[in-house]
Amino acid sequence: MHGLGSVLLLGSLAAQKVLGLPGTSAQHLQRRTVDSYVSSEGPIALQKLLCNIGSDGCEAQSAAPGAVVASPSTSNPDYWYTWTRDSALVFKCLVDRFTHSYDGNLQKLIQEYIAAQAKLQGVSNPSGSLSNGAGLAEPKFNVDLSAFTGPWGRPQRDGPALRAIAMISYSNWLIDNGYTDTVKQIVWPVVRNDLSYVAQYWNQTGFDLWEEVNGSSFFSVASQHRSLVEGSSLAAKIGQDGSSYSNVAPQILCFLQTFWVSSGGYINSNINQNNGRTGKDANSILTSIHNFDAALGCDASTFQPCSDKALSNHKAVVDSFRFYNINKGIPEGQAVAVGRYSEDVYYNGNPWYLATLAAAEQLYDALHTWNTQGSITVTSTSLAFFKDLVPNISTGTYSSDSSTFKSIVQAATTYADDFVAIVAKYTPSGGSLAEQFDKNNGSPLSARDLTWSYASLLTAIDRRAGIIPPSWASNGANKVPGSCSGQTAQGTYASATATSFPANQTPKTGAPPTSTTTTSAQPTCTPVASVAVTFRETVTTQFGQTIKIVGNTAELGNWDTSKAVALDASEYTSNNHVWKATISLPAGKAIEYKYINVQSDGSVRWEADPNHQYAVPKSCSKTASRADSWQ
Repeated sequence: MHGLGSVLLLGSLAAQKVLGLPGTSAQHLQRRTVDSYVSSEGPIALQKLLCNIGSDGCEAQSAAPGAVVASPSTSNPDYWYTWTRDSALVFKCLVDRFTHSYDGNLQKLIQEYIAAQAKLQGVSNPSGSLSNGAGLAEPKFNVDLSAFTGPWGRPQRDGPALRAIAMISYSNWLIDNGYTDTVKQIVWPVVRNDLSYVAQYWNQTGFDLWEEVNGSSFFSVASQHRSLVEGSSLAAKIGQDGSSYSNVAPQILCFLQTFWVSSGGYINSNINQNNGRTGKDANSILTSIHNFDAALGCDASTFQPCSDKALSNHKAVVDSFRFYNINKGIPEGQAVAVGRYSEDVYYNGNPWYLATLAAAEQLYDALHTWNTQGSITVTSTSLAFFKDLVPNISTGTYSSDSSTFKSIVQAATTYADDFVAIVAKYTPSGGSLAEQFDKNNGSPLSARDLTWSYASLLTAIDRRAGIIPPSWASNGANKVPGSCSGQTAQGTYASATATSFPANQTPKTGAPPTSTTTTSAQPTCTPVASVAVTFRETVTTQFGQTIKIVGNTAELGNWDTSKAVALDASEYTSNNHVWKATISLPAGKAIEYKYINVQSDGSVRWEADPNHQYAVPKSCSKTASRADSWQ
């Protein structure tokens, strides 16, 4: 079963295939379908993402506070670790949500993340130690923040850059709200270590984001450039020396240009290696969306989502996956399931939820910029991409009052939504997103509840809604030097020891506080004694049947089915088989429970083992939710 009716989704896609550009009715139907998925899946994705963050997360209670568990899966595959890259991307997503709309609970998590990273920086590991910075490129750690010492693809040089970017984003919010001292005393010492690493080691090879290729990775290099640009700007704001960052950043941008394959119109995602691949890789699409800055317009040097190079690359990468069986028969210019790279053999090589969502997100980013600047420029480089959308188009610039501009926007919107519709089609009924889905039948594969998958869903739907991240590029950030050099800067490193954040750092409402006191991190409200937990069970039922929940606490009947709590079917539809109930439970209580199906004659059918397990959050929030599927 899927979260949305597969007939509806297939009908929408089929209509587009027959008609070329979708007609008004087909487009409207498809948009309603995606609207419905976004509305239902967004809250589930956020809840499940938060469940994977220690130590309050329902799936990560044995993890250290602030540690992002890649997945709760402990075997086939074992992802019960915390990766620097995944953690940084997840928290960049959360920081962007926080800065868009203040949330004290998210702020607590962000502060715990920064404290956890400060500790990790000082953990000696197989990549090295903090003394010379080498240990900062260690890709993953145990969830208790101890070193993972097994064999692995190391070093991975994107981690320090991405971590710095996430923490700088929070630093900018603190400064904007009058808390500059907090940045100077707590956040900057952690960020400075990572920036020093980038400035010193950027010109050395390492493993890519898929942990397989030892060379120069487009994703890593672009992240390194952005981190130094932002680091230089942050240093200036707090009176620190950022000259080494501003001196090195242009050389990284210069090197970034060498990944472009002009003869093929795509980005070679890994160079300085010889792995026999084409280089067409979701690496490059992820790079585009994670370096999106609407203020840069369609700048090609930073490979902005609407740049001619990024759009040409989008077509090349997406088209490289049309050989998957689930994509067979879908023509160019129509969305398909997207994997990492066509030669992939991990789990036999399949589409990834996060890669398919990235393809959508790049288009949403492009649409935002086009609408903001009021024009679209088609070059010889991007012409093939645009011809898939508007077959008779030619090179030129089209203003927003032209019919061609409107046709492009309509077609690109539908194209972007179709990628989300594919993810919706292959999302299980309970809303869980694994790492991959099968290239033949679409069933989920590999690690369950991948945290990065949920973050990718959240950022894609935010961009679809027009919610964009703050600008990162300062003046001149996209200026490529006339000649490249491998200039680096020797770094200095020191453990960040001040990791307790001041209390009550809420948004500025008038004059900001004039001073802060370093104390233990405190919630901005009083922790509650009980939490109203909404249980949502996805299960197909017949008329006369009732779904109930029973468990090991008095509130759940102490396993006595006669005292089980009935769920209601008020949200149950033909496409959404959900029963739900809200039950008040003691905060911090660890519970076990199952759902039962009570027949019209009173007989009871139990779910299969194992019991569901859940720790009721102990925080300031009065509500929580669980999303389960019948087992």
